Amino acid sequence: MGHAPRAAAILGLLRFCLAQANFAPHFFDNGAGSTNGNMALFSLPEDTPVGSHVYTLNGTDPEGDSISYHISFDPSSRNVFSVDQNFGNITLVEELDREKEDEIEAIISISDGLNLVAEKVTILVTDANDEGPRFTQEPYIILVPEDTPAGSSLFTVHAVDRDTGSGGSVTYFLQSLHSTKFAMDRHSGVLRLQAGATLDYEKSRTHLVTVVAKDGGGRLRGAHVVFSATTTVTVNVEDVQDMAPVFVGTPYYGYVYEDTLPGSEVLTVVAVDGDQGRPNHLVYSLVNGSSGAFEINETSGAISVLQNPSQLRREVYELHIQVTEVSSTGSPAAQAMVPVTIRIVDLNNHPPTFYGESGPQNRFELSMYEHPPQGEILRGLKITVNDSDQGANAKFNLRLVGPGGIFRVVPQTVLNEAQVTIIVENSAAIDFEQSRVLTFKLLAIEVNTPEKFSSTADIVIQLLDTNDNVPKFTSHYYIARIPENAPGGSNVVAVTAVDPDTGSWGKVKYSIYGTGADLFLIHPSTGLIYTQPWANLDAEATARYNFYVKAEDTEGRYSLAEVFVTLLDVNDHYPQFGKSIQEKTMVLGTPVRIEATDQDAEEPNNLVDYSITHAEPANVFDIDAHTGEIRLKNSIRSLDALHNITPRGDFTWSLEVQAKDRGSPSFSTTALLKIDITDAETLSRDPMAAFLLQTKDNPMKAVGVLSGIVAIVVAITILISTATFWRNKRSNKVLPVRRVLRRRSSPAPRSIRIEWLTFRRAKTATKFMLKEGSPNENCNNSSAGAPLPPKAPALPSPPRMASNTVTHWTVPTVSGSLNPQEPQPSPQAPASGSPVRSSVVSELKKKFEKSVDKKAYF
Repeated sequence: MGHAPRAAAILGLLRFCLAQANFAPHFFDNGAGSTNGNMALFSLPEDTPVGSHVYTLNGTDPEGDSISYHISFDPSSRNVFSVDQNFGNITLVEELDREKEDEIEAIISISDGLNLVAEKVTILVTDANDEGPRFTQEPYIILVPEDTPAGSSLFTVHAVDRDTGSGGSVTYFLQSLHSTKFAMDRHSGVLRLQAGATLDYEKSRTHLVTVVAKDGGGRLRGAHVVFSATTTVTVNVEDVQDMAPVFVGTPYYGYVYEDTLPGSEVLTVVAVDGDQGRPNHLVYSLVNGSSGAFEINETSGAISVLQNPSQLRREVYELHIQVTEVSSTGSPAAQAMVPVTIRIVDLNNHPPTFYGESGPQNRFELSMYEHPPQGEILRGLKITVNDSDQGANAKFNLRLVGPGGIFRVVPQTVLNEAQVTIIVENSAAIDFEQSRVLTFKLLAIEVNTPEKFSSTADIVIQLLDTNDNVPKFTSHYYIARIPENAPGGSNVVAVTAVDPDTGSWGKVKYSIYGTGADLFLIHPSTGLIYTQPWANLDAEATARYNFYVKAEDTEGRYSLAEVFVTLLDVNDHYPQFGKSIQEKTMVLGTPVRIEATDQDAEEPNNLVDYSITHAEPANVFDIDAHTGEIRLKNSIRSLDALHNITPRGDFTWSLEVQAKDRGSPSFSTTALLKIDITDAETLSRDPMAAFLLQTKDNPMKAVGVLSGIVAIVVAITILISTATFWRNKRSNKVLPVRRVLRRRSSPAPRSIRIEWLTFRRAKTATKFMLKEGSPNENCNNSSAGAPLPPKAPALPSPPRMASNTVTHWTVPTVSGSLNPQEPQPSPQAPASGSPVRSSVVSELKKKFEKSVDKKAYF
């Protein structure tokens, strides 16, 4: 029992030693840039797609045990990666954003089951151009004085791009490259007023400038991208004191009624500072003309009467009112002056009255051109309206009664008296072609009086025409039809264009042009289109024409229309057979066809019907009226049946066939057709006859076949001649004849066999032979009893040549033939066997052979 505790202690010690002997696994350190190992100095672009395999953990165990890999993160951070425990493949599971997190800390570990080794690694997130520029401190609204010098810096915009490198650099430019007032520094973002540009508050109080910020571009998911952003800078123009004050509502007229109390307000003048953005305080003053009867409120501009109207010595007072700007410092600045007319009038016992240049007037006339510019004043109307009463009795309204929206009247409310101005409101409605006279009534009616006195004046405006219209055709195109047999100068169609303008502007001149207009003319005034006097229309040549007509006024304003002319076909052609007499061969059971053509262009003029007008006997053939096919009647099925009804017992018929068109009037033509009839069995026994029969109706087919045969024969002849030539050349049998002839020592005749005489005996010598009693079997042209001709004498032997030279002589070949004239038959032939006959023949042959011998040597 005492050994048991000892054994347990020994066993525990052994296990401890074994455990101490199991070494821990470790990672490989493959260095920067490696994609496997322990992720030392590993970096990853922020645009790496989620799910990508980004790294492989790689390590080993000294004992070779299986190992597993693990990765963990701080609990407060995201789990960006996952790892395959068996293979160490690390996969991105969360999107990266360098701008939010440029480093990722993770703990990677490797274990062999007993030992676990962990390392803390830092993964760098590299930048990608995934951020665009962003403007800061928006919106941009600036106030710029209108007298800012050109080239001044107005404002600086600033945009930030959180990317690094070129993707984080920002340049600026204006979206409108053609801006005439502003410029942008592309690097600093400073907005400047361009050189030579000025701001004017009175013309434009606000300018909207669009600024674009663009980064330098960079890679994003494999592509080069550039981001940009835009913003708007609102430039408000600040008014400065550069304009004088202006009176409003001039001219000024005031009235003092006979019952007006001293101190009453007569009228108020109103002035405004021309610099409306920052107006100065205005002070009114009365300069002169009052004679102590009137005063003006320096602040409001109200003019008051100081005396009783009965004490006023004049009927009309001309006052001069001055307005002065007072700057913020209290010093006077710009000034302006206006005259004011004040009349002394009685009580409300007068209605408003219209005055012309010569006095009261209730009708005003004016002539003006149509379509005046918008806002134009009718300066030809000199109208003044006046109410002779004073105060409220002289206040009345003005308005135009008539077609609305064309003109407006200014002023609309009048106190005492005013110059009436009529302004164009709608230029398009002032149209001479719609209305040559515009009539309105100008109504003046009192406002605050119980009597409501009123008066009217007629405004009559005579409109003058301008060339504001283009000639317009009644249709965009015209379609005309004309018979093709219409004579030259025939009317085709009349085109019409209307120009509403008057006078010479409304006169339309017509012209014609285009590729199809050569055969046509147009009357320049009436627009009537007619054919050329020499025109010869032919629907078969050209059935349709199209061209353009032009309507033009005196100032060159024009419009176009298209004209389509169709020639109507007239039945002016007869049907035509290929030949007036034709021969056809009909195989029994097969039709023959005869054809005629009609050159007319359209149906039914060019449709041809066929008929047999004459045949003997009449009941043998039928003809298809549409195709022209001729066939035997169904009752005739053999040559025997034909033989029985043939007048002469043969198989030849003559038919008279008529071709008639369907036009109106109808034309017809006849042709004589000779038909030979045979049967198929006869043709099969004689192929040549069959061929000739087949080509009888088509001669060109026979010519083609014969041409082919001739070409084959010529080719064979050339081949044989070429082969013979080369064979003789190789055997040196052909020598120059002239060289041999020059070496002859003596011109004596040589004994040479002239073989060609033998070959041409039947063609030459036989013509000189007379009939003999004995037969001659070798001459086919002589009679049976003709004897042989006498032999020609032998030629002398060739001369001797040098002893050392052996010359082989050859018979020269003579090309040609002898064609003697045919002898005239003698009325009395000599008797057979006569000696005279033999001597004549012998003498003729000697002369003939001698002449032939000379030709052979020369």
